[in-house]
Amino acid sequence: MSLTLTIKLHLASPPHFSLNHANKVITCKTKTFSNPNNHTKVGAKPIYSATPLITPLRMVKPRVQCSSMIKSSLIEPDGGALVDLVVPECVRGAKIIEAETLPKVHLSRIDLEWVHVVGEGWASPLRGFMREDEYLQSLHFNSLRVKDGSVVNMSLPIVLAIDDETKGRVESATHVVLVGPDGDYVAILRSIEIYKHNKEERIARTWGTTAPGLPYVEEVITPAGNWLIGGDLEVIKPIKYNDGLDNYRLSPKQLRDEFDKRQADAVFAFQLRNPVHNGHALLMNDTRKRLLDMGYKNPILLLHPLGGFTKADDVPLDVRMEQHSKVLEDGILDPETTIVAIFPSPMHYAGPTEVQWHAKARINAGANFYIVGRDPAGMGHPTEKRDLYDPDHGKKVLSMAPGLEKLNILPFRVAAYDTKVNKMAFFDPTRAKDFLFISGTKMRAYAKSGQNPPEGFMCPSGWKVLVKYYESLQAEEASQQPVLSST
Repeated sequence: MSLTLTIKLHLASPPHFSLNHANKVITCKTKTFSNPNNHTKVGAKPIYSATPLITPLRMVKPRVQCSSMIKSSLIEPDGGALVDLVVPECVRGAKIIEAETLPKVHLSRIDLEWVHVVGEGWASPLRGFMREDEYLQSLHFNSLRVKDGSVVNMSLPIVLAIDDETKGRVESATHVVLVGPDGDYVAILRSIEIYKHNKEERIARTWGTTAPGLPYVEEVITPAGNWLIGGDLEVIKPIKYNDGLDNYRLSPKQLRDEFDKRQADAVFAFQLRNPVHNGHALLMNDTRKRLLDMGYKNPILLLHPLGGFTKADDVPLDVRMEQHSKVLEDGILDPETTIVAIFPSPMHYAGPTEVQWHAKARINAGANFYIVGRDPAGMGHPTEKRDLYDPDHGKKVLSMAPGLEKLNILPFRVAAYDTKVNKMAFFDPTRAKDFLFISGTKMRAYAKSGQNPPEGFMCPSGWKVLVKYYESLQAEEASQQPVLSST
């Protein structure tokens, strides 16, 4: 399979933060860090009690250079500057005092995930929940036009829904405070705008269908209110989940800093929501080899599992993260050239529409290469026995999507289990009968039954993590079965 790439050099603009309120710019003389116990909390007990994870940041000694380093991995964020909406700690107390005086809008767990996404700059240059003009551009054009006339990709509407009662309480206000699931003040939403939430139009244009059974629709949109409230966000304190994984939730700025420390001259991102098997590893290692062959000296892999809402039958985040750690511990991926971090976005399962969002967010994190495979962000049709989307459309859309021109798209080479050599290998159509395709469904069936997959499919320690999870799940289900007593 031949692959032609256009390599572009992008110099990074330094991230900056400014907080404008009442025509004043608030600055802090020193940067301090707050007590972790004071962060916004989501009291979620992990579904699976994972063993301690390996540290995601493995520091590499800087190479000595006579000239200044060109940060060719750090392509310019969308809009030219990375958005950071978390207020400086020195003004946090004043923001909390102000929040006490404002009308309240209560957030769900998934709303909080979107505050996290927007607040850290994953959606740069977006600075809050969308107002109506931004919403319509996103919904109908999959993009936003910024002040200089250029277009940035924005394929998913990032909006906050409210019900009739909340609308009645806040519609006369200029600003509101957003209250988290645990009752903490999360953010102030300034210069609010309230507009109609046409759910059917939103669903049809985002998913291309209104069929029942779409996970995000059923979890978020169907029960949501009939109004959307937009405005500019000021996030009062960093979002923390206190689930043992917060050290993996690196912001775009933190990731860019880490790429600098490692002196990366290329960054290639791999998004996933499933455990890593040796076929995935083959693709990632082959991508690095290709970049080295193209002349890059230090390409870094961003292994970036999705950490927000996922559907009920997906493997939970804590289990996936422990499995990923085993892949690195066993040397299937090189820890010195890999950064494992959590992407905080909720999952829509919206196929070619959503994969643009996944790619755009990685631009803001500093990646200039994005690996895309079969049916990215897709799922089976909720009412019919077929894929909801054409499995090839995601990678084709990425190559044409407005606002993604500066990102180099790397399509998957198809990998499968080669029964002749008992390992994952690139598929050879001339001997198709020698290859076994093990789907995610089949992999889960193996793990649930305690049956081992073919040798060489996944590192043994990573496989044990999955088996242990499904054993604990089955034990939990058995304990909930009613006990029938005989009389």
